[in-house]
Amino acid sequence: MAAGTDIGIDLGTASVLVYVKGKGVVLKEPSVVAFDRNTNKIKAIGEEARLMLGRTPGNIVAVRPLRQGVISDYTVTEKMLSYFISRTVGKSLFGRKPRISVCVPSGATEVEKKAVEDATYQAGAREVSIIEEPVAAAIGAGIDIAKPCGNMIVDIGGGTADIAVIGGVVVSNSIKVAGDDFDEAIVRFMRKKHNLLIGERTAEEIKINVGTVYKRPENLTMDVRGRNLVTGLPKTVTVTSEETEEALREPAYQIVDAVHNVLERTPPELAADISDRGIVLTGGGSLIQGLEELIEEKTGINTMTAEDPLTAVAIGTGKYIEYLADDDKKSKNK
Repeated sequence: MAAGTDIGIDLGTASVLVYVKGKGVVLKEPSVVAFDRNTNKIKAIGEEARLMLGRTPGNIVAVRPLRQGVISDYTVTEKMLSYFISRTVGKSLFGRKPRISVCVPSGATEVEKKAVEDATYQAGAREVSIIEEPVAAAIGAGIDIAKPCGNMIVDIGGGTADIAVIGGVVVSNSIKVAGDDFDEAIVRFMRKKHNLLIGERTAEEIKINVGTVYKRPENLTMDVRGRNLVTGLPKTVTVTSEETEEALREPAYQIVDAVHNVLERTPPELAADISDRGIVLTGGGSLIQGLEELIEEKTGINTMTAEDPLTAVAIGTGKYIEYLADDDKKSKNK
């Protein structure tokens, strides 16, 4: 890899994506770290650690160092970042350290931004730029953020949903309701309705396979295994997509309300642009069935999902560095 590589990192609650200039997204791994409690040594990072979630012996713990889009465990995040950066760049004796841009939720405080910046420097960056998630998502979705017309982006990750109107004025809102909350809502529903205890991974499988936030034309079903809370024994239950709509109603409507809130605060000219251009959804959480239809029904504005919603933020974060480099060149040439 060339000296002084430019890297964009989408440091998400659910997964970390790394974008390298000229190569695109080169790495996508879950934001999970497994370590041994007795020795405090890291056992696995990424996909290998995710497979250990809820299945490890007592001394090995699989943790997610980011909660709701911000760092909850600084040391573990730094080690995870170092691991992903070295996997991307490789260990070169002569190569310069990379320039890295990292995205954070639009509601992140200065302290939270500083924590991300420090962790990235510690992990081996030469220069760090912090970019807000909706701006990165807009760039990644192919929107020209330099143009003064209004674009609305709804970026739903694992831990946060960021809603922003971009175009001259920026109106934004970040709520801590996203993909993980969909999973938790399914866990709660299964416990309440079926007396069945299921784990995070099973809840995610239900969400992906039959989950919906808007009435589906056909009612899908899925067999789910878990533990019967009455007998304590394993039990299989059939779940329908109709039930998931009921289970997911609360978090889905919280996202719709947040979109509504941003639209109410948007200057009229930009609001007119949005009603012409529509609302763009990005992020893994936007892949849930029926979200486009739900937002469209509640706002009356055409809503579509970006071409590759999972990688939009990572691509935008990487391209942001290129924007900065171009600006530097322009200002030097003046």
